[in-house]
Amino acid sequence: MDNPKQNIIKNIAQELDCGFDCYYNTKTDEIIAIPGFSYLSDEEDFKEAFEKDLKKIEKQKADFIKFEALQSFESFKIMEQFVEQLSDKKLRVELENILANKKPFQNFKNKIDQSDFRQNWFDFKQNELERRVEKNLKNNK
Repeated sequence: MDNPKQNIIKNIAQELDCGFDCYYNTKTDEIIAIPGFSYLSDEEDFKEAFEKDLKKIEKQKADFIKFEALQSFESFKIMEQFVEQLSDKKLRVELENILANKKPFQNFKNKIDQSDFRQNWFDFKQNELERRVEKNLKNNK
C-alpha cells in the first residue's frame, strides 16, 4: 500500500511541475495549489478566483508550508542533471549543445519529445521535484 506521505509529496511535486505554488496544511494534509503570480494578466480576477483559498491560507498561516513553483534557473538545473546522467552519449552531446544555446527550454523539450528518453525525463523530473518537496517538509518540521 502507498505511504500517504508519499502521495502528498507526489501531488505537491506534480502541482509544482505545472507552475503552481502549493500550500500544504501539516495538520489536515490539505493541499492548496494556486498559480504563480507570473502567469497572471489580471490580478483582480486572480484574487477573486482564489479568494477562498487565499483567506484560508492567511487564517491558518502557521499550519501551512509553502512550496513555490520552480524558478527558471531551478528547472534549468534539473535539465542539466538529467543530461549529465544520460547513458546515450550522442543525445547527451546534443542536449548539452541545446542547453548552451538560445531557447534551451523549448529546444530541450522538442528534442526529448522526439527521443526514446521522453519517459525517462518525466520520471527524472518527477523524482527530483519529489526529493525537493520531501527535503522542504523535513526542514519545516
